[in-house]
Amino acid sequence: MSVRRLAEDNIQPAAFAFTAENAAWAEATIKKYPEGRQQSAVIPLLMRAQEQDGWVTKAAIEGVAEMLGMAYIRVLEVATFYTQFQLKPVGTKAHIQVCGTTPCMLRGAEDLIKVCKKKIHAEPFHTNADGSLSWEEVECQGACVNAPMVMIFKDSYEDLTPTQLEHIIDRFEAGRADEIRPGPQIDRIYSAPIGGLTSLTGDTTPSKKADSAKAETASKETEAEKPEQKGKPDGSTPKPVEGEIAASQQPALDDANRPAAIDKPESPDDLKLISGVGPVLEGKLNSLGIYTYAQVAAWTKNEIDWVDGYLSFKGRIERDEWIKQADALARGGEEEYVRVFGKKPR
Repeated sequence: MSVRRLAEDNIQPAAFAFTAENAAWAEATIKKYPEGRQQSAVIPLLMRAQEQDGWVTKAAIEGVAEMLGMAYIRVLEVATFYTQFQLKPVGTKAHIQVCGTTPCMLRGAEDLIKVCKKKIHAEPFHTNADGSLSWEEVECQGACVNAPMVMIFKDSYEDLTPTQLEHIIDRFEAGRADEIRPGPQIDRIYSAPIGGLTSLTGDTTPSKKADSAKAETASKETEAEKPEQKGKPDGSTPKPVEGEIAASQQPALDDANRPAAIDKPESPDDLKLISGVGPVLEGKLNSLGIYTYAQVAAWTKNEIDWVDGYLSFKGRIERDEWIKQADALARGGEEEYVRVFGKKPR
């Protein structure tokens, strides 16, 4: 983290004033606080000044101080403490703040910084050639579970790969930021576990837990006294628990309907762009030799059924239209996906 100072005097504007609309908003915001506590509005007023001018100027700091009856130094302390405030001009379309704290660093923040250096500028706080993009490294932005992540203006983009960050930067530069969904960029809801819940998935009330434990113990004792049985007393085979596939029902790896595998290419496709595929499923598909959109797009009905059965999906591949998604991505990347589905991947 570098020392945060105001921009040089030669680029500072001579004066600051809120627009009529923002001035009315600022007045209403100040009135939200009790008499004598109006200085609590300093952060929202500074943020509105930044949204108006693109960065927080010395004149804006002084103007906010006068509105709230604060010493200049007090407002300066706030502006220089929080990295959400930009103290010099930044990219007009996007300023990417890459979290570099330990959880994000362990999960690949350095690779995200390399993307910023390649696509924007080799140094932080410098804009690209046309002044539309800039970047910096900041400390914890509060999304450690979803590391690595970046902040762009008021939105966070989490669970990133270098490829995904490149796509995000490209969209902002092209003026298509509205196509990007903030938050996790993988198949999970907010900070929920990757791959779904792994604990506390049933009824955990004490009485029912105790009854369940007793029943399970009694069942085990009874079964221990019985000779081994292959099925039920009436000769039928017990049904597997819902959501599970018995070993005898899971298709074999050498089944003729298994999709053809390929060696891992130098640049495998990001299968997570297929809605319904997260990091865990991508890993399972890779383990089967599935690395490209074209492979998925070419699956036959029998091959779909094999993968569906192997992963215990119960028709999920067809419901989520994996084949149609993969075909669009294979033919024209994300632009073709948007043309076909009317929205961005994921």
